[in-house]
Amino acid sequence: MNIQTALLPPHAEMVRAMLERDTAYEGVFFTAVKTTGIFCRPSCTARKPKPENVEFFAHADECLSAGYRACLRCKPLDAAAIAPDWVQRLLTAVDADPEMRWSDAQLLAEGIEPLKLRRWFKQHFGMTFHAWLRTRRLGMALGGIRQGTSIDHAAFDSGYESLSGFRDAFQKSFHITPGRAANSEPLLFTRLTTPLGPMIAMAERRGLVLLEFLDRPALTREVEELQTRHGYVVAPGHNAPLRQIEEQLNEYFAGTRSAFSVPLHLPGSAFDRQVWEQLLQIPYGQTSTYGAIASRLGKPGASRAVGLANGHNRLSIVVPCHRVIGADGSLTGYGGGQPRKAFLLRLENAAVQLTQPLAF
Repeated sequence: MNIQTALLPPHAEMVRAMLERDTAYEGVFFTAVKTTGIFCRPSCTARKPKPENVEFFAHADECLSAGYRACLRCKPLDAAAIAPDWVQRLLTAVDADPEMRWSDAQLLAEGIEPLKLRRWFKQHFGMTFHAWLRTRRLGMALGGIRQGTSIDHAAFDSGYESLSGFRDAFQKSFHITPGRAANSEPLLFTRLTTPLGPMIAMAERRGLVLLEFLDRPALTREVEELQTRHGYVVAPGHNAPLRQIEEQLNEYFAGTRSAFSVPLHLPGSAFDRQVWEQLLQIPYGQTSTYGAIASRLGKPGASRAVGLANGHNRLSIVVPCHRVIGADGSLTGYGGGQPRKAFLLRLENAAVQLTQPLAF
């Protein structure tokens, strides 16, 4: 059995998920129909084929390599969180000239349909392209203010002709005035693509603060807590920890990285941080339990509290809460969904088995 086959859930489980169009399995596997030569997401709304006519793959590129074409209805390549080429070209152009104002006419000149772009950004960033651009420019203004740039100059450099308009836009985006922002810590965020769906990463100068799947129900609450309780000003952008986690996350999913070296900054209660430190001690490819962690902390009766702290973890995968299972061996809860948790454990277990020497 190769590593890709080992990543797949049991066959019967995949058949059930396909027939029931279970969205929890998005990115966990893909269905390929032998009679049509097309591959789909598990939740595709097209008429379901007979199970005997279907084979399953862990990754979209395996389907392509096997000669299957992507379904035009469910768009499985988009489901794999791969930004299309036209989006990647646009993001590269924005990075090269961050002050450029992109009008609909300019987008059309580049072969980009503005409405299509709007929909893509709303789906993947939660805002339109133009709103993202404004927030990005305001984030650059925030960085300038923290480095001593006057508010007047920051407003002008951001393209605002009136200071009051700049102040209003700044406060609407960051929930803080430009004057107070000079003493606040900027938290930059970017979207990352993974085989299990898009993720959002947030980092400040001291390290990575948040890494979550975009569909995690608690994500909005986590970001609000970082803003209100910990005083962060959140803005789009890039910094060294964000570049590191993007590279290291790709290596992790490729099965070539078992430990992350990106610096971390973990604001939270003293007990939460103790639990998160214990999570970091669980070896790659192994699991632990809430009870075992509580015992290592000298609080054998605190399994429930450990479970709550585990749920407070904002750094999915990097602080490996997916390696904590129930005392009976069950997967128990996971903010990213149990199918993803099972996928991550299979990925690590398969990678470990490949590195073990053969017994003779």
